[in-house]
Amino acid sequence: MIIVPANGETEQGLGGSERQFADMQAYNEEMLKAGVFVDGQGLQPSAKGARVTYEDGDWVVTDGPFAEAKELIAGFTIIDVSSREEAIEWLKKWPVSCVPDPGQALELRQVYVPEDFAAVLAPEMIEREEQMRAEAARIAAGG
Repeated sequence: MIIVPANGETEQGLGGSERQFADMQAYNEEMLKAGVFVDGQGLQPSAKGARVTYEDGDWVVTDGPFAEAKELIAGFTIIDVSSREEAIEWLKKWPVSCVPDPGQALELRQVYVPEDFAAVLAPEMIEREEQMRAEAARIAAGG
């Protein structure tokens, strides 16, 4: 997963320019043709969000906006590649027009898959997790 940090513009709800959209669309299309693109979305400003924490036996809801824009996420892209090195190569192709503010980094994180928990989960639990993911993908695809 490529995590895009928020900045002042994204927190104001400024979604980017037509060029940025075109550049990101071309990048996503390149990844789609290569068979590595899974999903990518921009996130609304934190003012439209909430944080929910469990404290003293109850759920507490804190409405946005949240103070530190540099600690927030503005969007993400999920890719399915065979190695960390391949993921970094795709990340290096990120459209320059869509690079975060100077000093902010795009973050690369690996997503867990059910097999990662084989040492602690029963095979039936791993199989059910895989079934649920397949079902969710089918529903998302409209089937």
